[in-house]
Amino acid sequence: MKPKKHNVVMRLVKLTNAILLTIPFAVCWMGYYADRTWSPYFAKGNYLIILLFFMVYSTYVHVYEAFLVSIVRISELVYSQGLSVLISDAVLYIVCWLLTKHLPAIWPILLVFVTQICLAFFWCVIVHRWYFATHPAKRTAVIYDYREGVEQLLEEYGLDKKFRVLKIMSTQEYMEDQSMQGLNGMEAVFLCGVHSHERNSILKHCVKEDISVYVIPRIGDVLMSGARRLHMLHLPILLLERYNPSIEYQIIKRLMDVIFASAAIIFLAPVMLITALIIKVTDKGPVFYKQCRLTKDGKRFDVYKFRSMCMDAEKDGVARLSTGVLDERITPIGRFIRKVRIDELPQLFNILKGDMSIVGPRPERPEIAEQYEQELPEFALRLQAKAGLTGYAQVYGKYNTTPYDKLQMDLMYIAKPAILEDLRIIFATIKILFLPESTEGVAVGSVTAGEMEKSIEKEGKKLERAKLERAEM
Repeated sequence: MKPKKHNVVMRLVKLTNAILLTIPFAVCWMGYYADRTWSPYFAKGNYLIILLFFMVYSTYVHVYEAFLVSIVRISELVYSQGLSVLISDAVLYIVCWLLTKHLPAIWPILLVFVTQICLAFFWCVIVHRWYFATHPAKRTAVIYDYREGVEQLLEEYGLDKKFRVLKIMSTQEYMEDQSMQGLNGMEAVFLCGVHSHERNSILKHCVKEDISVYVIPRIGDVLMSGARRLHMLHLPILLLERYNPSIEYQIIKRLMDVIFASAAIIFLAPVMLITALIIKVTDKGPVFYKQCRLTKDGKRFDVYKFRSMCMDAEKDGVARLSTGVLDERITPIGRFIRKVRIDELPQLFNILKGDMSIVGPRPERPEIAEQYEQELPEFALRLQAKAGLTGYAQVYGKYNTTPYDKLQMDLMYIAKPAILEDLRIIFATIKILFLPESTEGVAVGSVTAGEMEKSIEKEGKKLERAKLERAEM
């Protein structure tokens, strides 16, 4: 299928989903809630309410990437669409509440939600099967430098239906082929940590031959993504500077921090009070604990958390990362509050104080950051922006994502500061709250940061990678 035709067809398929999941709400509104409003609308007013649902749902399915049929599993598609309709139904129920001037019956909207989940499931199954029946897997090559094993990741994440890996070669092997015939017959290429010189040659060839290219970037590439285009000396110029967002962005971001944090503290006060009581009753120890962390420009501050580990978790004074639910230092109640992220709630007070922001790079402990920087000095580039309660790396990575990849994701956020991006990350955070893989610990027993880094990097080329990367930058 040609690209233009493919895009049109997929837009129609997505539109079908939005209309399909709007129909149950429309029936519910017209058949139940519309006549119970304080001042019932005429037809146009009712249509406007239905359109409002359609727009809210359409917004959230894009935030939660619920239409990525080609690269997301059916279960995640259903989860994302379910979360989108849950929020949309909740928003419209509140609208109904305001229009009726009393708390309306909730059972109709609950029935709507169940119906929508069923429709979303059937849509996802049917469209997923249709897509891969009409779009055979692309003939794919993988060219790597230091980062091997991408073909295994494609299979692990179910992307072998979209990409059929036929060739795997190192950059050196590819460049030694002077005729550049190594990609003949390929439809897609993954470039994994390839240096700029070799990558540019491959990119030119792929663009010429109409081959799609998926680039896993290096740190220098991520930094360049934030460059500003200029026209000087009658030449195209890219200006790259240290993180320096506009004053308007900083003011709006700080206002958002204060408003969001204040509202969350008020709304979640009962949850925090109950959590504090349970910790005190079950463990007899202190409810909160403070821990030194790093924020913008390396400034140190004490982060507040509900205590989820035993009081002598680091009695030997060595900083250790959690190994997840199997970590013996975690208390029974701590295991639960970590799973649902309740232990993070006291950080809302850090946000009010100005130590942190709602969105930003995750604050690291100085000892752990120092160990990372011994092998990856560029890790300190995260400190260009104020630390955040949530962020790009928290949403799209996992707890045990390697420091190198966390750095790249944080730099992607820092490269293009925008309020809309902050809002998108805030809403996307809701999605990962109930995904267990987002809180996975490292797969080894109670390790230090340095040990964790060494165990995760399966290629065994970490030191070489850091040196090459610095040379690249």
